[in-house]
Amino acid sequence: MSDAIATEQLTKVYRTAWGRRSLRAVDGLDLRVPPGSVFGFLGPNGAGKTTTIMMLLGNVRPTSGRARVLGHPAGSVAAKSKLGFLPEKFQFHEFLTAEEFLDLHAQLARIPLAQRARRIDETLELVGLADRRKQRIRQFSKGMQQRIGLAQAILADPDLVILDEPTSALDPLGRRQVRDVILDLKRRGKTVFLNSHLLSEVEMTCDEVAILHRGRLLRQGPISELTAPRARVAIRLEQVAPAYLEVMRRFGHVQSQDDHAVEIDLAKDSTTPDLVAALCAAGARVEAVLPHRESLEDLFVRLVSAEEPQR
Repeated sequence: MSDAIATEQLTKVYRTAWGRRSLRAVDGLDLRVPPGSVFGFLGPNGAGKTTTIMMLLGNVRPTSGRARVLGHPAGSVAAKSKLGFLPEKFQFHEFLTAEEFLDLHAQLARIPLAQRARRIDETLELVGLADRRKQRIRQFSKGMQQRIGLAQAILADPDLVILDEPTSALDPLGRRQVRDVILDLKRRGKTVFLNSHLLSEVEMTCDEVAILHRGRLLRQGPISELTAPRARVAIRLEQVAPAYLEVMRRFGHVQSQDDHAVEIDLAKDSTTPDLVAALCAAGARVEAVLPHRESLEDLFVRLVSAEEPQR
């Protein structure tokens, strides 16, 4: 099966009216989004995420390169017919009830009349708003408005759902509800492309992420691989003595230490069991060995900070 989203050297350059200055919002982006996955699209403000999404939707024309969505050119009728989208700032028809709002979008999506009522019922149930179907949207809380926005994105049963900051305005309960909907979409074989600043939510929800900075792709891969334990370990001893530090330096670079613990980056040819055995042979009492696992937030900060100019 082909990628749900595939871009090749996708680039967008914005120029001033006189063409004297330009901004490269997206710079040679090569992106692959596996079908049936929940994919996190990350980056600081101004990284080019929204511009990329607009090109995937066909709302912005790329300067160069190309993008394909569900095997079709981005922006084509064939691609759009299988795609659902929730923008960050969704404009609601607040005078409509939830049911009327979804009926309007069902008509826009050309869902057959015979299927319309069933699809609306199923979607309201999925986002937890079945008991609010007759309530006007102006009476909804922010969390409920976000869920009805999510409902319109998935109403036509799309194969790909693009969500732009779907949980940014929600409390923890609202985030949990949206996360449950996303995971349900995954169980049904859908692809979810998630743009979010909430890295803890991304880490709990996504299978794979891409990190963008100043229009360039810094890293892409499965979260399980990107946050896999690194070669750094923390060794807790009954007492850290100079002799034990000398042993550790034979196995790698000591990063930090106090009276009872040492963090060390192991050399490529060193292993944790060999280090522990050498410490014990030197008379050290080893109380604990903790491998260092980098969180998604740690990885994000490390990669983005490395791209910033030194001050």
